[in-house]
Amino acid sequence: MKKLALGLLAASIIGGCSKPLPEAGVSSDTTSNFAAHWLQDNLILIKPEDEAVSFSLLTSSNATLDEGLAPDNSYPLQISTVPEFVATSTPHLTSFQGLEFVSKIADIKSLLKGQVAVAQKNASGEVIAVSYLQTARILDSLYTQGEADADEVIDLGATVTASGSEFALWAPTAKSVKVNLYDESKTLLKSVVMQEEQSGVWRAESRHGQGTYYRYAIEVYHPRTQAIETYEVTDPYSLSLSRNSLYSQVVDLASDKTKPVGWDEQKDEPLTHPESLILYETHIRDFSASDKNLSNPAYAGKYKAFTETASDGAKHLTALGLAGLNTVHLLPTYDISTVNEDPAKVIFPSDPMSKVCQMVPEVAICNTDIDMSHSLQAILQSFDPLTGDAQAIIELIRPYDPYNWGYDPYHYTVPEGSYAMEPEGIPRLVEFREMVQSLHNQGFKVIMDVVYNHTFASGLDEKSVLDKVVPYYYHRLNPISGAVETSTCCENSATENRMMAKLMTDSLVVWARDYKIDGFRFDLMGHQPKAAMLQSRKAVRAVDPDTYFYGEGWNFGEVANNSQFEQAAQIPLAGTEIGTFTDRLRDAVRGGSSFVSADELRFGQGIGNGLIVQPNELQSDAKQAAQLQEYYLSMDQIRVGLAGNLANFPLQNSQGEQVTGKDIPYGGAPTGYALDPADTINYVSKHDNQTLWDNNHYRIAFEATTEQRVRMQNLSLAYPLLAQGIPFLHMGGELLRSKSYLRDSYDYGDWFNAVDFAKQSNNYHVGLPPAVKDEANWDIITRIIKGNDGRDKVKPAHIEFAAKVFMDFIAIRSSSNLFSLQTQQQVIERVSFHNTGKDQQIGLIVMSIEDGQGPQDLDPAFEGILVLFNNDVNQQTFAFEGASKYSLHPRQAKGADPVTASAQAKADSFVVPGLTVAVFVK
Repeated sequence: MKKLALGLLAASIIGGCSKPLPEAGVSSDTTSNFAAHWLQDNLILIKPEDEAVSFSLLTSSNATLDEGLAPDNSYPLQISTVPEFVATSTPHLTSFQGLEFVSKIADIKSLLKGQVAVAQKNASGEVIAVSYLQTARILDSLYTQGEADADEVIDLGATVTASGSEFALWAPTAKSVKVNLYDESKTLLKSVVMQEEQSGVWRAESRHGQGTYYRYAIEVYHPRTQAIETYEVTDPYSLSLSRNSLYSQVVDLASDKTKPVGWDEQKDEPLTHPESLILYETHIRDFSASDKNLSNPAYAGKYKAFTETASDGAKHLTALGLAGLNTVHLLPTYDISTVNEDPAKVIFPSDPMSKVCQMVPEVAICNTDIDMSHSLQAILQSFDPLTGDAQAIIELIRPYDPYNWGYDPYHYTVPEGSYAMEPEGIPRLVEFREMVQSLHNQGFKVIMDVVYNHTFASGLDEKSVLDKVVPYYYHRLNPISGAVETSTCCENSATENRMMAKLMTDSLVVWARDYKIDGFRFDLMGHQPKAAMLQSRKAVRAVDPDTYFYGEGWNFGEVANNSQFEQAAQIPLAGTEIGTFTDRLRDAVRGGSSFVSADELRFGQGIGNGLIVQPNELQSDAKQAAQLQEYYLSMDQIRVGLAGNLANFPLQNSQGEQVTGKDIPYGGAPTGYALDPADTINYVSKHDNQTLWDNNHYRIAFEATTEQRVRMQNLSLAYPLLAQGIPFLHMGGELLRSKSYLRDSYDYGDWFNAVDFAKQSNNYHVGLPPAVKDEANWDIITRIIKGNDGRDKVKPAHIEFAAKVFMDFIAIRSSSNLFSLQTQQQVIERVSFHNTGKDQQIGLIVMSIEDGQGPQDLDPAFEGILVLFNNDVNQQTFAFEGASKYSLHPRQAKGADPVTASAQAKADSFVVPGLTVAVFVK
């Protein structure tokens, strides 16, 4: 709560009129907050003080309410009932008190260009509290509810015209707006005064056309400072930017100058059904930063690396494509905030220590007699990996390195400049398009990672954009304090507000239409309304009919349990074919939540992934009995996951009961929640949390051999690849990728994030992970590394083997439509599980998928498929009538793994080696 000195003209209500009282002389300890919400022209909701009996709206065009000066106006308010629509439009405000005006206010739009607050008064007429108004909903009501309103404007931003350019900026609370035009050297060419329309859109024209840089000069009241502010800001609708995003640039994305050669003729295969997608999550820098075989070393970590044909990464991607991988998910793609686009101001691994020490002199080793010509990479390699020496340097230099996951949005609709050879202006657009074109021509769909749920900054911060243009509109505010909510990590955006939802939709349409992006993965999608997601997809489908949307449907934060709107979360999205990542299958396979701390893990006890067991673990004592019960639940959760995580999928649980997917518990939620296979994204590893390889080593028995550890990795990856729904694969998982146990590598550079497509190293054991993230785990990590006598360290042959087995699984999935059934009914009718109930064989999941006859025949090659997941280290035999009708899948019979090739279909049983997934077909 903020304390303010207010000199106010208190008002009492007499006969429905406002009668000014003498200045109240409010003391400096009068409390204030932002617990008043202006929803419609005659509706304000407020959280009143206990002693408040009367209320009035105070306005100040010069924002002087907190300077002890009288308001411009004081409008009496009276208590009213809260309308029923509040329960659906703003359910988190239903407990607030309703207020309405005694007399109609003529020009609310003008008042909203200044400071507005509700004074709360006691029975004596004294102001006891002041609540500044949150105005996002009244802005929506005034500017987006009618015809030809702001949400229908199609040309926000800069548009190239025959005579130059036009500019349009929605800034309804601004007092004045100019557009400042700059040349290539950023010398001011002209300042053009913009004119406001009824829609709140400010417009201007200029004879300066494509290539011109510009910024808006805005005069506006900002609630963060409670003052009238004047500043320059880039365009929220920017389509091109200068280096480091300091200036927006006028550009026509249909111009040939913005396109690579052949752009309009590139390959673009239609998507028959989303369930056929196989998603490969690819960090743009990780793809090539460590590649030693680029035709031009300068392409490392750049868009250009995707145009290579003979680099290690290019060859590996080609091999994945030949196996059946069809979709590359890219991150980060849009303009981000935390990587400097000037290479002279960035520390790269190849840079000499002289540059490192000049930029970050506090690095301890800089004060020793090291040879300053040695590269940073060489110095890091010289350290003992059982120490924290490497991470100590990485921690200090990470603000200056070229790395980030990109969950720090700056401008939503411009490619990130640090991956371009030339980040200044149009060249970065061309280079981004070259990457997309190259991937398309190789036969891949291209998905981009998007983050519309938060921004990197707000208020008057240097990298704040939206909150400078329309202060306190684009961000979700705490309903009492008015502080920007940060449950996502950063400044939460408010896509429940109409113009923020429009910004997201308009941005997505540009990416789909002008950059030919085939689909979108949404970060923390559960923080956005389901309605906004559906509307955005509808708009994108108008320009790209087979687009696919998916994302993180987690349910948490201030919006949890639909408290502010119906969320785009796992359960609400069921049946929409907007996919959500399923943590159910992930946790069952990995052996517990990704957020469990190391000291909570049963490390070194042979757990491996969630389903890998050894007979000596399953004893009769109470602890082991509880562990066995947990294990059986994981088996049931896996079966539901393999069936597309469908809520209505029938199965027999471990207790022998006939249930459906939604009856299998997952904490306090159902395991099965989907109503269509396309609702579910199956994964066991992605950029978040420890890699699959590192996670498994927290759990794998010390005595497990290196070969067993590799098999556990491949077995884990087989689950999402052979499940109904859509498989999602973390780049490098097939290469046994490690981040040396780092839990959250979002900003920790190439040292921990390196991927070696030459298959010589998996980047394991390069040093203890950063103390700020994992120091509490250092002891257990050290014990793991020392305790297994090097069985956790792989050779190039292990990596090569793992990659080839992974490609076998991709080829198997791609070989039959039975692995990508398109409806809930198809899955229920065709997928069955054997070896269920109380007497099931430990460690074995058996799934069959039956083809139909006539028009129901989905696979001309196979009548049926039977998959046995043997999670035990020992060979298992499973009795099955009619087993002789099956044979091992041709890809496995002649595949990379001779152990799997030894699996047998006998007269009435199947024999499957330990730690093996065998696919039999008839």
